[in-house]
Amino acid sequence: MAVTVEDIKKLKELTGIGLTDAKAALVEAEGDFDKALEALRKKGLTKAEKKADREALEGVIDSYVHGGRIGVLVEVNCETDFVARTEGFKDFAHQIALQVASMAPEFVSEDEIPAEELERVREEAKASDALQGKPADIAEKIVDGQVKKHFADKVLLSQAYIMDDSKTVGDFLKETIAKTGENIIIRRFKRIELGVND
Repeated sequence: MAVTVEDIKKLKELTGIGLTDAKAALVEAEGDFDKALEALRKKGLTKAEKKADREALEGVIDSYVHGGRIGVLVEVNCETDFVARTEGFKDFAHQIALQVASMAPEFVSEDEIPAEELERVREEAKASDALQGKPADIAEKIVDGQVKKHFADKVLLSQAYIMDDSKTVGDFLKETIAKTGENIIIRRFKRIELGVND
């Protein structure tokens, strides 16, 4: 496939990289846009993982109120005040507030799930009739899959991103880290729904 100027521009807009890098990625993928995007996402994820250890104490608190019935506060941190003031970062924080309002997660990441809750769900999965007669290693994989599925909608980073369900909120976060060049952390959120007690 030929590399087109339109594809180069589109790839640049989606990933936040320079035109030269976008062209190089498309050439490497032999003009296959999806293959180039996937390769850049993987590189971005690698960069994002390297930044994960850096301290992030700057940022913003964003709010969103939906129809006077649902309110959300979200704290998103980055490394510098400079990035915290950019429109891209503020927009990211607002998108996270919209996600929380829409999808009502309970936890930011899997690390926040209480151990006793994880164990309770694991025990329920182990008692399932679907495991009857399965070898132990297969049964264990089935249990792991059921536990992951149970919590997928409850964990913000595991949820499908409402603006693009081809990726998770975690993928969206890693893409934003790759674009800004800084570690970004969704620190916490609070969702209040009229008439619903926590």
